Amino acid sequence: MIVDNINQLLIQAQAAYNTSDWSSLIQCLQQLTQQKDSEHPDILKNKEHLLELALCVLETGDFQQRWEIAKIFISLGTIAIPPLVDILKDEDVEEELRAYAARILGDLKNPNAIAPLMELLKTNESEELKEIAATALGQMGSVAITSLTELLAEEQTRLLAAQMLSYIRQKETITPLLSVVQDSQVAVRAVAIEALSSFHDERVPPVLLNALNDVAAPVRREAVVGLGFRPDLREALDLVAKLQPRLYDINQDVCCAAVVALSRMGGEAAAQELFQVLISPNIPIRLQLEAIRALSWVEIPCGLEHLQQALHQLQSPTIWQEIVTVLGRVTDTTLTNKAAEILLGMLRQNHPGVEIASIKSAIALSLGQLGKMQAMDVLIEMLADKDAQVRLHASAALRKLSPEKQ
Repeated sequence: MIVDNINQLLIQAQAAYNTSDWSSLIQCLQQLTQQKDSEHPDILKNKEHLLELALCVLETGDFQQRWEIAKIFISLGTIAIPPLVDILKDEDVEEELRAYAARILGDLKNPNAIAPLMELLKTNESEELKEIAATALGQMGSVAITSLTELLAEEQTRLLAAQMLSYIRQKETITPLLSVVQDSQVAVRAVAIEALSSFHDERVPPVLLNALNDVAAPVRREAVVGLGFRPDLREALDLVAKLQPRLYDINQDVCCAAVVALSRMGGEAAAQELFQVLISPNIPIRLQLEAIRALSWVEIPCGLEHLQQALHQLQSPTIWQEIVTVLGRVTDTTLTNKAAEILLGMLRQNHPGVEIASIKSAIALSLGQLGKMQAMDVLIEMLADKDAQVRLHASAALRKLSPEKQ
């Protein structure tokens, strides 16, 4: 029965080829190569013929047909490599076809494809084609590390090689990536620092610390982000003190990354530094908002106490609104009471923010999210507020506190 089915599919595939019906041909090839009996002797002995049919679709089909037939080559295995390499090397072939050949070679993950892909990277002038070839090498994983390392030696291929080594994410890439952390190209340094940050290797932290003072902002930012994921080294490397200067970096992206990194460090020292940047004069509002969020992420009592202080020290409705919002997002059960007390205190003490309808509405919403019953009376009072939005949010908050009364 299986043999009859295979023979029938082979006949249909040939008929589709004869009439240039590529869609039907693709369907036949999919059934012949991607089913559980694809290793049947009758299929294996016809594999070269199936390869010829697949190559015809690849060479003459449209974009979608090429995309579908590319998957067939993976099933055909190593016999597909020589003709694909020939396409890759042929400078008279259209670029799209060569790009497909490069992608398929990368998917096949065969060492025999490394040399032609490297040659393309070194000699071709098309940046798009070179990028596809580099990505193909990166997909091969460990088998391509040696070849990609060789490409680091040449300036014109160094960035692509570094990017592909960073894509592989295996410990064997650490040494070659370390070799370019002080490269003259900013992009190369940034890629290397970002990739190295994912490894818990003793050689990496000193490199990240050094990169905190790189002349290029993208490199400093990657170093900050990388160290932010190592709170385990907070005391050993005094990371709070090391990251603190980057809160005042000339580049806002670096500053914001430092805020997030310190929130990951946790602890009172980090919270104090975040508070200082929040209340410092002439700090961009974007950075202040990041600091507010970070103080809530630290998840310690002093983080909320700093937010409470900021409510009274800073005269900015935008700041008030953000603090009210993040307080409502506190989920640590040891801190939710404190968050609710701060919000209720704003109402009892007639904080200037409660005169602004949007902030008063946000207070109601946050109290509902915190789910504290001590907010019930205040929320009931809000039902009589002159502003419709405040009344609406108070009603919604009460439903969260007493769902059975809906």
